[in-house]
Amino acid sequence: MRLIDLMKEVIIMPIENKLRLVMANKRIDSISELIEITGVSRNSLNKLWHNEDLESIKVETLVKICRALDIELNQLITYAPKK
Repeated sequence: MRLIDLMKEVIIMPIENKLRLVMANKRIDSISELIEITGVSRNSLNKLWHNEDLESIKVETLVKICRALDIELNQLITYAPKK
């Protein structure tokens, strides 16, 4: 495998995002409501909502969401490596 191919594989993280499912289970109707509950910025929550640029979201932000919603990290996101 070439180095550039390996780097691309590492950069494209296979993260499964479960924010929409968590919001539905918690009966949270909007990003605005989630902002009020968690105190997390709209920008960060939009990244999760749209499943974009997830690698730039800080672990600290994910933990803040989990604490506010009383869930574990693996209920919010999971790492699913390609097989």
